[in-house]
Amino acid sequence: MAPPSVIDVPDDLTDTVNRALAEDLGSGDLTAQWLITPEQRAVATVVVREHSVIAGMPWFEATFRSLDPGVRFSWQISEGDLVDADACLVEIEGAARALLSGERTALNFLQLLSGTATVTRRYVEAVAGTRCRILDTRKTLPGLRSAQKYATRVGGATNHRQGLYDAVLIKENHLACVGDVAEALARAFAQGPVSVVIEVENLGQLAQAIEAGASWILLDNFPLEDLRVAVRETRGRARLEASGGMAFAEIRSVAETGVDFISVGALTKHVRAIDLSMRIKT
Repeated sequence: MAPPSVIDVPDDLTDTVNRALAEDLGSGDLTAQWLITPEQRAVATVVVREHSVIAGMPWFEATFRSLDPGVRFSWQISEGDLVDADACLVEIEGAARALLSGERTALNFLQLLSGTATVTRRYVEAVAGTRCRILDTRKTLPGLRSAQKYATRVGGATNHRQGLYDAVLIKENHLACVGDVAEALARAFAQGPVSVVIEVENLGQLAQAIEAGASWILLDNFPLEDLRVAVRETRGRARLEASGGMAFAEIRSVAETGVDFISVGALTKHVRAIDLSMRIKT
């Protein structure tokens, strides 16, 4: 599946890179400063060691540019490309100190976000041909939410809400405090025109949510047959999102029930970075 032609880079990219560099460099890279002169130049290549979807090029470049504004990149691939093991991704030319000092941080971004995009692409391809779309969640690494959600977009998924501020999601603990599906929805609707999603745990709560005018209903841990019933009972009156520890092996079956979305926390929670290697050319 091809990635979107234009993928917006998060506004906090520079801040995220600066924090990561500060974490690694501290008061300075002692090894590079003691061994390498400021004038020395170098060329390096980055190779991927496994079949992967590549994501995170903006963070990779921003890391090195913060250390050497004149650094040059010769990319052999594009953001979102599916590449084979041992492919050369990029050649970098710049100050040797900058390449050495920025190596780990730049690779951390590229391997983490490529890992996120790679697993996302698998889920998206698993539901291809159905009406269902894969959503990400807020189960992200602290401080890296916007970057990981960018990577899920590269992988072909659709972003769910960014945080607690841009949509209302009424979950079981909210209902425990309010006590009633209809009352919770009424309170949310009274606040103004904002997206409202309500989580239900059984078909009885689903019926209450539909009756109360819910337009987006999250079906939490519904068995396959209950998902089919939910689609029939709803009859298009609300968008339906299946959620709750979805195993990859069952994603296709869930999509084929007719739900509109499947939200998958594993895209950003169970992260396995891809294997990358950077070498200075001699």
